[in-house]
Amino acid sequence: MKQYIFTLIVFIFTGLTIQAQKKDELRLISSSYSVFNSKTGNAMFYRPVYEHLGSTLSSDSGYLHNDKVDRQYFEAYGNVIITQPDGTQIFSNKLHYEAAMQLATLTGAVRMVSTNGSVLTTDHLVYNMRSKIGNYYSGGRILSGSDTITSQRATYFENTGESYFNQKVIVRSTNVKVYTDSMKYNGNTRITDFYGPTNIKGNKGENLYTEKGKYHMATGQAYFSKNNLYTEGTKFLKGDSLFYDRQIGIGKAVKNVVFVDTLDKFYAYGGYGLYNGKNESITMTDKPLVVSVVKKDSTKKDSVSSFSPVQQKSEEELKKEKKELKKIEKEEQKEKKKSLKTESQTALVDKKTIEKNNQVPVSTNPQLDNDTAMDSVFMTADTLFSQLIFRKDYIARDFKLDREGGAIEEENEVDYGDPDSVSVDIDSTATLTLAADSLQKHTDSLKKKDIKQSTPENKVKKVQDTVTNKQQLQKKQPLVVGDQNRLEIEKNLKADSVLRKKAIIPQGGESDKLMGAALKNAQEGKRDSLPQDTAKTRIIKAYYNARLFKSDLQAVADSMYYGMQDSMFRLMGKPMMWAENSQISGDTIFLQVKNQKLDNSLLIGNAFMVNATSDSLKFNQIKGRKITTFFTDNRMERLFVDGNAENIFYNIDEKTNITTELVHDRSSRFKILMENNKLKEYVSIRKVDGKVYPIAEVTADKEFLPNFIWRPEDRPKSKDDLLNRKRDLSKSSFTAPTAKEGEDTGTMKATPKGEKTAEQATGNGDKTKEQTKAPQAQEATDKAAMGDKNTKDTEKTKQTAAPALSKMTTQADSVRTAIPAEAVRDSTQSSVKKKETNK
Repeated sequence: MKQYIFTLIVFIFTGLTIQAQKKDELRLISSSYSVFNSKTGNAMFYRPVYEHLGSTLSSDSGYLHNDKVDRQYFEAYGNVIITQPDGTQIFSNKLHYEAAMQLATLTGAVRMVSTNGSVLTTDHLVYNMRSKIGNYYSGGRILSGSDTITSQRATYFENTGESYFNQKVIVRSTNVKVYTDSMKYNGNTRITDFYGPTNIKGNKGENLYTEKGKYHMATGQAYFSKNNLYTEGTKFLKGDSLFYDRQIGIGKAVKNVVFVDTLDKFYAYGGYGLYNGKNESITMTDKPLVVSVVKKDSTKKDSVSSFSPVQQKSEEELKKEKKELKKIEKEEQKEKKKSLKTESQTALVDKKTIEKNNQVPVSTNPQLDNDTAMDSVFMTADTLFSQLIFRKDYIARDFKLDREGGAIEEENEVDYGDPDSVSVDIDSTATLTLAADSLQKHTDSLKKKDIKQSTPENKVKKVQDTVTNKQQLQKKQPLVVGDQNRLEIEKNLKADSVLRKKAIIPQGGESDKLMGAALKNAQEGKRDSLPQDTAKTRIIKAYYNARLFKSDLQAVADSMYYGMQDSMFRLMGKPMMWAENSQISGDTIFLQVKNQKLDNSLLIGNAFMVNATSDSLKFNQIKGRKITTFFTDNRMERLFVDGNAENIFYNIDEKTNITTELVHDRSSRFKILMENNKLKEYVSIRKVDGKVYPIAEVTADKEFLPNFIWRPEDRPKSKDDLLNRKRDLSKSSFTAPTAKEGEDTGTMKATPKGEKTAEQATGNGDKTKEQTKAPQAQEATDKAAMGDKNTKDTEKTKQTAAPALSKMTTQADSVRTAIPAEAVRDSTQSSVKKKETNK
């Protein structure tokens, strides 16, 4: 009984297996005829059409055979066509089909047309009809809409429309070309995912580089997350995360952001950057930092400044420079030969002298010499904005400053700057027309050739039997189409193979290399090989807590503005500047750079300069409506204080180094000349009032000029301090006492004879008005004041002013650092010499 049941079960399973095998077998639907091969035992069918699990397989010829384990195979030749239930079709020259696995191996001009419109062409395709997954390993392409993707290897998922490409992947679209070694592409969404070094090149010359990210071929939006870099001409934008929208031309970079423009030598850092390609602007936040290059103190020729526009030289000037360099090289070679001869003849020459002779400079590269004398200027704020604008839209400020002081007059304030809306109009929709696909060109040429070959050179004879003529045409037409398709695919595959060989696929690390080279170019101030756009200029805006740091100059303000056309800084909103141990402030500060060097500064409105004395408890002060300063080799060379000019300074006894008296001088203009950071000449033009107070009788209201303020804590100490600390205006600062004592308290006892007090000098206000009305008489008044023998008090003021003002410009590392006693003695000795000469 048990044996019977076991036999029945085996019979049932055997029957089910046989039925399953019958279902997996290919079923012949039709054929033209067949030929039986007695050797193989298989029948060759011509024009057969088979059906298998809903799919049809047809060819010019083919036969079925089974292996040792009774697995069925179909071998097909010529015009192979596989049609799946969903409508997907595959064409090839040959087919090897395994029925059990539903695995088709197609060779020779393979073309797969999916229902979603994508077309895959290759020379060898392995396709699983059950999972609908295809692979090619010897080169191929997928055409999806306007995207053509070619690679050496690929895996195609028909159900999802996704494809994975490897080795020499090239994507060609209407707007971009992509070069990579590893990529995923979705034909339904046109979204590409990159897993290795990738270049996405646009028609306008822009390039996106990443080693991991997404790109939407339809919208032009990119999301990159590893080693990202965006380049457009001379502009470079790098960040840990990068977003780019090609349609609107906006790029965003987040974390460790670097922006460089090698054309105008501009580069900036920050935590967030926004680049707008339409108006060529960059906005940076999260501790942004603009770095520019200026020259240190040097007497060498000026080269191109990163803060000033690039200066182009004519061909004649360049030729002259080349000739001069050649002459210098020849002279140096002669000197070398002479030195060698003398060294060989004089064997007893000391080694030290030889070393000195060898130290003769032989470098003929001015750039190398200039690099050693470069200094960096750092600028930061809550937000930094930089843009290229047309020069005609830039409103430059020309104050017509005169190093000799010029006329004493008031200047009306004129608004400056450019509107934020100024932009470069670029048609975002305008794209360069791409050349037609070379593969399509080949197919068009093939069609033309076929047409020409089908027409004989001699005249075509008339055929009487039209029926037979139609039959002949019907027989020939499918052969021509089939041959043409085959030739088209073969041409395409050959062209793709050539394209992959010539393509430059990034290998990794390109972002660091390119950005490093761009930064080096900007830092060294080298001329860019690209022609300069002389119609445009760059502006920089820093707003909210703007700060600037240079080794010998620091500044803070609510906002700063810089224009490369006139190389001028504008500091607005409670601006304050520090030069060595002097604090400078005003309503607005203008600072101009020329030839990579600090040239001049202008303080307008409540201009004030403060300098701490050696004990850091008393302050030398100068104020006026306007202070103009001129620099030579980045050092203060002269300054003019105009408009109700006042000066307070302390005299120090040169023997005891004790402050003895306070001098308060008032004038229409102070003229101060400097040499090597020391006072050379001090002149009070159109003197109004001058008083001297013994230090014992100086009260608090005499120690400070109106609007005095002292804020050393606001001064940036270094680049790190510049980035990490903002000035806090809410904190109280050292200001002058508000409670003023009357002059009837006996504090005016030290007033020199012949000088008038404030009550006596009732006409001072009228005098200042007359000064503004008659500015042309300034120089005459100056000479009269200088030559008048009766103005002994004026001469005394000049003599006592020398030591105090020299201290105001003595170099010191900190504002509160005491001035050395030697400097004070030198200055007081100079004042003594002046007294002797005056006597």
